[in-house]
Amino acid sequence: MCGRFSITSPPEALRALFNYIELPNFPPRYNIAPTQPVPIIRMENGQRHFALVRWGLVPGWQKEAPKSLLFNARAETINQKPSFKGAFRHRRALLPADGFYEWKTVGRGDKAYKQPYHIRRRDHQPFAMAVIWEDWLASVGSEIETCAIITTRANDTLKPLHARMPVILDPQDWDQWLASDGTTTHQAEDLLRPAPESLLELFPVDTEVNKATADRAGLNDPLPDEGTASLSTPKAKKAKARKDQFDLF
Repeated sequence: MCGRFSITSPPEALRALFNYIELPNFPPRYNIAPTQPVPIIRMENGQRHFALVRWGLVPGWQKEAPKSLLFNARAETINQKPSFKGAFRHRRALLPADGFYEWKTVGRGDKAYKQPYHIRRRDHQPFAMAVIWEDWLASVGSEIETCAIITTRANDTLKPLHARMPVILDPQDWDQWLASDGTTTHQAEDLLRPAPESLLELFPVDTEVNKATADRAGLNDPLPDEGTASLSTPKAKKAKARKDQFDLF
């Protein structure tokens, strides 16, 4: 699964990489959680556009807000599930990121805790996760755009942490993924594969990440002396979470 991620690259660098026409000025985010606003890039009239949507998909046909949001969609069943298949066929997008988090349980019994790991490209460059999005009309009349990150089976790099990972699209596949009208569902499904083992590295970070309210510079830095590509069990650290967050809704 993918329940947290980061996007800290400068807006101008992301615009140059993803080639959208807007000029958004959004702050770096170090620990984005479901229900928070996230940036996506989608195709409209032959051009890439930037948009902020809420992370946690609500199907367009849903009459009432669900109790739990769908923040992940499994690649293996996305074209069959009623909640996802319409968006998969017609509303695909890219979600820019420069890292995401997974957790490993350390210790046993009452001494056990969740140790977060940050996963990023080895060259530290941004990447695109595959997402689907929906436009939902609430009963009060307001429109809310929402999205879900697509997951696939974990590659060998991530298997020690989790059985699933987000789909990271190769840049050469971005146009095909975004072309909902010109790409068949079978072609789109073929793009939903695990990232190569050589692409990513992972390392333990401060357990402050465990708090969804935490969002500050340095939050996704490697713990001292841990380096990268490590699955050791560092001692948990306590830190104060940042209280201020911007909200789309």
